[in-house]
Amino acid sequence: MNGAERIARERQRQIDVEGWGAAHDARGTPGDLNMAAVCYVIQAGSSDEVRDALRHVKPSYWPWAFAWWKPGGDNSNASRIRELEKAGALLAAEIDRLLALDKPENIA
Repeated sequence: MNGAERIARERQRQIDVEGWGAAHDARGTPGDLNMAAVCYVIQAGSSDEVRDALRHVKPSYWPWAFAWWKPGGDNSNASRIRELEKAGALLAAEIDRLLALDKPENIA
């Protein structure tokens, strides 16, 4: 499975499992989805030492409660990929949110 497919799968999981579809995202604070994505990108790209430290604290730019901060559990490539999947899915959600502003009838 390639990167785009992994991101699409994570976005679908966010919708199906978490219930975070277009209607939910439309009620959120503008910029929150972007900032959450940035936090996951930073985590994925950080050194092992920084990753270990950030795993247990809420990043300063994280827009939601600490309970929703779910970086990978180790410093493996699999954890880094998972964080990038989450980041990509959050960015896709933000794109959908912005598109829906132009066409409110598309919010489900």
